[in-house]
Amino acid sequence: MRSDRLTALAPGMTVIYGGDRIAVVGEALAARFRPGDRLLVLQDTGDLLHVPAAEHAVATAAVDRAQAAFARMGAVSDDQISAFFEAFAARLADDAVWTAIAEANARDVESARARGRSTTRLEVSDPMRADMIAGLRAWGAAQPARGQVVEAVAHEGWRVEQVTAPLGVVAFVFEGRPNVFADATGVLRAGNTVVFRIGSDALGTARAIVAHALDPAIAESGLPEGAAVLVDSAAHAAGWAMFSDARLGLAVARGSGPAVAQLGGIARQAGVPVSLHGTGGAWMAADESAEPARLFAAVFHSLDRKVCNTLNTFCVTQGAAERLIPVFLEALERAGERRGHGCKLHVVEGDEIRLPADWRGARILARRAEGDVEEPKVEVLPEAELGREWEWEATPEVTLKVVSDLDHAAELFNRHSPQFVACLISADAAAHERFYQAVNAPFVGDGFTRWVDGQYALNKPELGLSNWEFGRLFARGGVLAGDGVFTLRARVRQADPHLDRGGVATPARQS
Repeated sequence: MRSDRLTALAPGMTVIYGGDRIAVVGEALAARFRPGDRLLVLQDTGDLLHVPAAEHAVATAAVDRAQAAFARMGAVSDDQISAFFEAFAARLADDAVWTAIAEANARDVESARARGRSTTRLEVSDPMRADMIAGLRAWGAAQPARGQVVEAVAHEGWRVEQVTAPLGVVAFVFEGRPNVFADATGVLRAGNTVVFRIGSDALGTARAIVAHALDPAIAESGLPEGAAVLVDSAAHAAGWAMFSDARLGLAVARGSGPAVAQLGGIARQAGVPVSLHGTGGAWMAADESAEPARLFAAVFHSLDRKVCNTLNTFCVTQGAAERLIPVFLEALERAGERRGHGCKLHVVEGDEIRLPADWRGARILARRAEGDVEEPKVEVLPEAELGREWEWEATPEVTLKVVSDLDHAAELFNRHSPQFVACLISADAAAHERFYQAVNAPFVGDGFTRWVDGQYALNKPELGLSNWEFGRLFARGGVLAGDGVFTLRARVRQADPHLDRGGVATPARQS
């Protein structure tokens, strides 16, 4: 077998993938490719991903630094790690530091808006700042996550212990949400190091956090340089290069569904375990026993802003439709008034007849990433699109479906949803138990959907919420937190020095 280095691509060149399929190089890709560049071939889709040499170098250098830091983390005390989190939090709490970060964020937001990009998750705020500080201090106060004996087996004359240990270098790629930047450092609690790439929209904010808070906290606490490293690049190719590095202990991706799936494929090809969070959208169901006031509150409080656990699809049983649909619509309208930009409803074909005439014929001015857009208040969609996640800016957007019963709602959830969040509004305890057993969701509740958040629900800043899109590394656990990123090492403590597998006694020494 002969092996050569790829230095050029030609239009029409064929690339084998998946064992028996062929992808064809296009003219644009061939023109961009230069000696020293790399071509990643996704084996499950045939995607041809161009990684320029400069982006590969940036990503490799970041992983180099994180790997070198990991080799030194064993000499770092748990108290030093706690001191890092406190120092990081203290800097974010410093008004001068936060002003510099907020100014950088304002520039990011202005740039994103000028390009017609969504800014709902990009803008920093006082509540976001408070959550980041609280999360960092929670990790600082948390019990050490390394060196814990989780199992011990005693034998005559010796003992084996299973001990928690750091996993290694953890890589993150996530959308432009500055708060996730602080969450990602949670893996240091278990003695890991971290390298991350943030979405290009928030890169300026990330640079400010690194310069004014993160790097100074690392230095002050005595953690090794490179314990937390930003891949300073706006190019998607830098994230591809980082996830293709086989030295990673874990790759975590958060963002849009297709992009996250692509990143997951890259990491798996490199032999790197993944945890992916690409789509969201919570589901809610209500039956005949549901109390109107409770349903109203659940819907209203599930639509305060657009994030992954925002209410996306509402199912109501046929017997309760006439009584509860008006309650649902009122709550949706009130949620729109709260945001100041109305509301938007999608209804499955055939169910639109259950809506009031003034809804079916109304038009609204919806706030979109590109600005305000006039469009129908209600749009009909096929049942096959029940799982579509609505990415809204300030105009709450939900899908309505009338179901025959709760079993039907659970069936639709399992078939169409991202299998993420399911809530049931019902006064029937037996119905709740049956619904819980029927839906394949890691998060199941009986009220608003927005409770699904590691820091809000479990007092643990989350690294990601596994929604079943290949994110099963940690079994059925829905929340991936910093202290959950660990491995086990086996350690033997031998009391009897004469142990021998064959039963042979220790011979007498000759000298």
